[in-house]
Amino acid sequence: MTNAIIYHETAQGFQSISLDDHYFSERILFLTEEVNVQSCSELIKRFKYLDQLSHKEITLFINSPGGEVTSGLCLYEVIRQAKSPVTCICIGMAGSMGSILYLAGDKRLMYPDSQIMIHDPAAYFGESYANYGSVKDQLDSLMKIRQRIAGIIAKRTGQKLETILEYTSKDSFFSAKEALELGLAHQIITSTQKGECNYEQ
Repeated sequence: MTNAIIYHETAQGFQSISLDDHYFSERILFLTEEVNVQSCSELIKRFKYLDQLSHKEITLFINSPGGEVTSGLCLYEVIRQAKSPVTCICIGMAGSMGSILYLAGDKRLMYPDSQIMIHDPAAYFGESYANYGSVKDQLDSLMKIRQRIAGIIAKRTGQKLETILEYTSKDSFFSAKEALELGLAHQIITSTQKGECNYEQ
């Protein structure tokens, strides 16, 4: 889908601006694709710029199945180190590494029909033969990442590490209410009247 163009009336007449640029000027960012080098690099640049510009709130909408761990963890650290308060809003699915980025928010909101999915990181060893040392090194690295991911979830939710490791041993899906109970989310956005929102917490 191409980037939509909107028009603003100014003293100089109507001026066009892309919808993405409009949201960016309002300090609103989106992650609505796979977590990878490209998507994370773009968001890192945007977060760093906005955080240097001022320390007003930044809002990140997330609808992502997850993706590449290393890039995702780099973005997670950038969000956590920002001086600006960050609100993350789940608007569909925050899955796998998408859920970790969601947890980076100082405030975490969800729409009623959105979901969060957490699980252990996976590794692909390829189809060719590999020696014991190579496989062992990869498994050791995977276990370190597993502990890092589970540690983030435990810290951000206030749950025990053992509890989180039990959840992440498989694909664990949480509705908005379940996420609220576990501490993954802080509030659920519910509609009261058209144009108005209520927050369940």
